[in-house]
Parts: sequence; C-alpha cells; structure tokens
Amino acid sequence: MGAHLLVDFGSTYTKITAVDIDKECIIGTSKAMTTVKTNVLEGLDLALEKLKVSYPDMPEITGVSACSSAAGGLKMAAIGLVEELTVEAAKRACLGAGALVNYVFSHHLSRKEIKQLRNADIDIILLAGGTDGGNKECILHNAKKLRDANLGIPIIVAGNKDAADEIEEMFEDSGQEFYIVDNVMPKLKKLQVKEAKEVIRQIFITKIIEAKGIKKAEEKTGEIIMPTPEAVLLAAELLAKGHEDEEGFGEIMVIDIGGATTDVHTIGEGFPKRSEVILKGLQEPFAKRTVEGDLGMRYSANALLSLVSPYEFKQYYEYDSDIESAARKRHENVDYLPDTAEELAFDKALARICCDYSMSRHVGHVEVVYTPLGNMYYQTGKDLSDINYVIGTGGVLINNEDAKEILKEVNKKSNKKLELRPTDPKILIDRRYILSAMGLLGQKYPKLALKLMKEHLV
Repeated sequence: MGAHLLVDFGSTYTKITAVDIDKECIIGTSKAMTTVKTNVLEGLDLALEKLKVSYPDMPEITGVSACSSAAGGLKMAAIGLVEELTVEAAKRACLGAGALVNYVFSHHLSRKEIKQLRNADIDIILLAGGTDGGNKECILHNAKKLRDANLGIPIIVAGNKDAADEIEEMFEDSGQEFYIVDNVMPKLKKLQVKEAKEVIRQIFITKIIEAKGIKKAEEKTGEIIMPTPEAVLLAAELLAKGHEDEEGFGEIMVIDIGGATTDVHTIGEGFPKRSEVILKGLQEPFAKRTVEGDLGMRYSANALLSLVSPYEFKQYYEYDSDIESAARKRHENVDYLPDTAEELAFDKALARICCDYSMSRHVGHVEVVYTPLGNMYYQTGKDLSDINYVIGTGGVLINNEDAKEILKEVNKKSNKKLELRPTDPKILIDRRYILSAMGLLGQKYPKLALKLMKEHLV
C-alpha cells in the first residue's frame, strides 16, 4: 500500500510523519519552518526532503492527510445568554472543534461589543442563548445586532430552537453567511455540541484555510480535514477508549505547552468519586479541551509573568537573574532556543508554571458549604483524581530532559486541596510529536493509530 503521509501545518513548524500501512510502523518524522507568509508548500517540501534523506528506502507516498494551526489557527467568538450556562456551552463547542476562543460575550450585545467584533481577527461567530422553549428575546436581539453590523464573518446559530425560524428570516436576505444547528444547551445544564462542531470543521475546511493561504497546500496533501487541536483531541480519545480488541489506557490527560498557549485535553467522565459530593454546574464533556492564551513559552511569556509575583517565580527558578528581561527576550524572539544552564532553567520554570496554572483552570473544584445539618460538598467541573496517564507534548516537553518533573506539576498539591487534580498518574512523553498525526491516521486506520501511540509514547 505504500507510505501514508500525515502533515501538521503549525504556526512555527510544519511537522510530517510517514507511516508504512502494510508493515504497521512509523517510517520516520521530520519538520521544517512553516512558510505561510510565502507559500506553505516550501516548508512542506523542505520537511519532505529531510525525511527522504534520513530514510532513503521510504516507499512511495500513496496517501496524505493534513491538519493545520498555521496563521493563528481557528479563532472564534462565543455569544450566549447566561455566562455560566449557554455562554459556557458555546465556548465548549468552539474548543472541542479545535478553535481558540478569543471573545466571549453574554446577555445583550452592546454597541461597544459589536465594535470589538468588527475590529477583531476572528473566523467564526457561534451565537447561542436560551434552552429550547426558554428565553428567545436575547438571542433574537443579538442576531439582529449581528445582521445589522454586517461583519462578513460566518455565524453559526446554536441556541433556542423556538427562535430559529425568526433568525432564518432575519438573515436570509441580508447577504450574511449563516448556519442554524442544534441548540448547544437544549435543556438546562445539558450539552449537545456535535452538530455545531461539525459545521465549525466544515467552515474551517472550505473557507478559512483558503483565506489564510493554506489552501494551496491541498494540491499536495489532499484535503486539510481539521484544525490541529481537534486532531490531538481525537488521538487522545482513541488512546483512552481503545478500538475493537485493542484496549485503551482509560482516563487520560494530554498537556500541550506551546509558544503562545497551553492546551489541556482530558478524556473521562470526571464524576464525583465520593457519595457525599453533589455535582454542580454545566455538564462536562467526556472529551474536554481548554486553552490558556496567557500561558505560553514565547508569545505569552510576558503575560505569564503577570500571573506570578517575583517571589512566586523564585519557587520554580533557582538563579538570581532579571526575570522580566528574560521573559521579554522570549516574547520578542519567538524562535529563541536556550543555550546555557541558566536559560534552560528559565524555560523549565516557565513550563512548570504553564503546567500548574493550566491545571488549576481545567480541573474540577470542590466547594464546602456549612449548613445546620452539617457540611455539604459541591463539585464543579471534572474530578480527575483517578487519571491513569498524563501525556506531555509541545517543544519544551519533547526536548527537555526534565519533562517528567515539569509534568508532575499537574499532581495534587497541599496548597490547592480543593482542586480535584490527579493523584499519582503515570507520565508519558510524545517524543516524536506524533499525537496530531495519529489523530489524522485514526480517521482511516484507528487500530493502527492506537497501536503506534502505545509504541511511541515513552
């Protein structure tokens, strides 16, 4: 059958993985700088040349699949009624589809917020609001505001179905590109995001990659089928669940520490582990992704320092150097690679903070409420205390000898007792940067993708 090539057009690097389908093995991996500002094929060709030099006996390439987060990836705005409910449901639909949620608005859109959307660099707006049969006044108000603004951005309407006909009439003669899908929260606290995610992916495939100049890569790669974060999430879900007679790992977590963001993916129900704990808030998705835009190794280095005081930073960093200057150097030189023990230690400190703070935001929490009848315990979010494996990916983890120590920051902490963090998970590293590739491969060959992940996550 030959080699199947899996391509990930990243913001910094274009990464390729070649898999021999017949021999069920990874032939090799390679990467080159992404050349989205000129022609993305240049970076792909360079990565292919490197691969062929390293593996001269590579069989003929007979199939190609690709994903992309180049040119900033997929950027969205989520709009809903109540911040903790329909807004959060809309946000989760966006994140689950592999998007970065740049703007979140609740209740009635104001003139100022419309102006923010007009000036924003976003690809899609997801408009939610109201359970089915509930409030429809707010979503109608927001739909009218968006129609009159004529933003030229695709709008996915995923709110109260009772308002769908009126919104369709409102938009159909306006020239506005719109899609009406199932309500992301049809009943109180119940998520239903599958159709919204499918439409997000379709818009990404047909319109966004063309606008970002990545469409020209399809002549070599075939269709770019999804955003990179969605590919990673699908790989994690396959690894957790297993396929047919090939067992999975059970509940797992993937942490991807990048230059601009830290992504956390967890696969598992996350229900309360103790009978006296009551679940509170919006239903959590089985496959959950969160993105932290202020936690990153390069683009976000300055923002990260605003989260921790110099005293707190010293808990992660042993040297007595100018912390602000070191962070600014990374922010201004995103391709910078540390070359001294001190600089390596600074990167390690940043990575530990990314790991720790992203976990605090992703994981569930327990709240103790004191009543005349005794203490009541309420859980918001996922209980991840029984996670079996934590898998690290991203440059700083793949290339760092202390990756295991960095990832231990996800574990339960004595100063964060109310956070439902993992207790003692096994740690694996995606040394060959194959998770996104296996998410792509799993669309056609799930059993093989699962087998290769088990072999190559170390």
